[in-house]
Amino acid sequence: MKQLFFDLETTGIKHWRNGIHQISGEVVIDGITQESFNFNVRPNPLCEIEEEALQVCNVTKEQILAYPRMEEVYSKFVSMLSRYVDKFDKKDKFFLIGYNNAAFDNHFLKAFFVQNNDKFFYSWFWVNSIDVMVLATQHLAEKRPDMIDFKQETVARTLGIDLDTSKLHDASYDIYITKEIYKRLTR
Repeated sequence: MKQLFFDLETTGIKHWRNGIHQISGEVVIDGITQESFNFNVRPNPLCEIEEEALQVCNVTKEQILAYPRMEEVYSKFVSMLSRYVDKFDKKDKFFLIGYNNAAFDNHFLKAFFVQNNDKFFYSWFWVNSIDVMVLATQHLAEKRPDMIDFKQETVARTLGIDLDTSKLHDASYDIYITKEIYKRLTR
């Protein structure tokens, strides 16, 4: 099974208006990590950049505008994907795996492909992804009334995962936490 664990940091919460400024994750094939990646991305020049979104990630507008252009990052990202998937083989694809990715990250990633004139997002990825938040819902259903929220940090703590709160909302650390939650839920 080919899995792409991933997390994004964005300039806001609307995939049609905001852009990506960080893409991180791991390529996992048959349970073995093949490659880790962490791309900082200068967002699409047409996207809106919301200060509140940047504050969550502890970055500035000046920093993200100095990142490599989205076209350059897209090219590196697709080059990495092509080492593991033949996009012309309809049976060879990644499962996208993330925390709340079905409702959020997948839409931004697909928009990133479209912004780079690539309409073949589903040549790389199965339409059905694995959302670790949804997996955690069933597992923690009885504890849910006692949880303050269902954010990744809260779920991780509830499952006994130690966190470095200074690293939260960095996509590369968030994907580490996602993988730890996933491991505990799928043992």
